[in-house]
Amino acid sequence: MVSLSTVHHHNASLKSLGSGLVAVFVGGTSGIGLYTAREFVRSTVSPTVYLVGRNETQASQVIQELTLMNPGGKFQFIKTDGSLLSGVDSACEAIQQKESRINLLFLSCGIFTLKGRDETSEGLDKKFSLHYYARMRFIKNLMPQLTRATNNKSSTSGLSRVITVLGAGHETKIDVDDLDLKHKYSLNSCDVHATTMSSLMVGEFASRYPSTTFIHTYPGIVKSGISREAGPIVGRLVRAVMFLGRPWMVGEQESGERHLYVATSDVFPSSSMARGQSRVDFVESRRGAYLVNWDGSEVGNRRLLDEYHTSGVGRQVWDHTEDMFQTVLKRS
Repeated sequence: MVSLSTVHHHNASLKSLGSGLVAVFVGGTSGIGLYTAREFVRSTVSPTVYLVGRNETQASQVIQELTLMNPGGKFQFIKTDGSLLSGVDSACEAIQQKESRINLLFLSCGIFTLKGRDETSEGLDKKFSLHYYARMRFIKNLMPQLTRATNNKSSTSGLSRVITVLGAGHETKIDVDDLDLKHKYSLNSCDVHATTMSSLMVGEFASRYPSTTFIHTYPGIVKSGISREAGPIVGRLVRAVMFLGRPWMVGEQESGERHLYVATSDVFPSSSMARGQSRVDFVESRRGAYLVNWDGSEVGNRRLLDEYHTSGVGRQVWDHTEDMFQTVLKRS
């Protein structure tokens, strides 16, 4: 466990990275994305922040708050439906038109639902798309800007990092013959596939883009707006569970502080940075790709994941994801 004092000390040092860091928060108008965006803005010098989501009213309020925190910062809302890969592409294009480099891509978009398979117009299940496919599409699209952040001479920090917030440490066997769950969908299988495939993909991305760090986190129990589309009955149920679980919950500010630490700490070097270090902490054997618990400790079903990487399942998941992108693009 990383102590809060260590987190606070590190975050207080971030102004030394210089001004003009660029961050993209997908799902940054509520929940963990918002909590982390607040701490990022509070702790950095004149940052540029993009909030990607659907709620323009909420985004306007958040931008007003962030502007008061850091008047020298630049804040913009990109409105899009993140459950659609076409929406992801349009959001990325809007960002790429303005930014040549990105230091941080933070992905926390998601929904809580009790529905069965709920296909979007692109043929993907909405929950599965938000929790997995759309996130991978954001990463793939924005890799040129993330890579450039490490090479651009005007960037003093060299920070280039991707964080996807979901269920690291809860990896379970997946159905490799039905990766998109077109035939055997259930809410549990959706959670299992999104979680395990995300953990495999951070490793696949790290092997292909060694100058960027890729991290999959488990945030613990944190208050968020994830149940907002689940209807009033389910919403009340979720709030009741949150109320009963208060003794075990991670506070909003602490969640933001801890995710900012993970998003910027040298404890999580990229693959290329790790090769140049004589010593790396607990993540020594996981260069460039990390699975992190809410408290900063390492998690992950490593026995299963190592078996999957060795047997080629990681590559199979990568190829499947690329194939799904192409299928959706052709359909569009």
